Amino acid sequence: MIPKLPGIWELVIILVIVLAIFGAGKLSTVGGALGKAIAGFRKASKEGLVDEKDDKKDSPDA
Repeated sequence: MIPKLPGIWELVIILVIVLAIFGAGKLSTVGGALGKAIAGFRKASKEGLVDEKDDKKDSPDA
């Protein structure tokens, strides 16, 4: 059974509630912090992939 996705009006209501709770200034700060966290995660995961490839090249079994 496929769950029903929220419609546009539900999303608008959720957005209004979030703005009322946090305010526009705090919301932009949270958004910026979230963006930095995602960018850091992507960078770390790419570095991890490069390190794993280097480890495979250095191993005598490869």
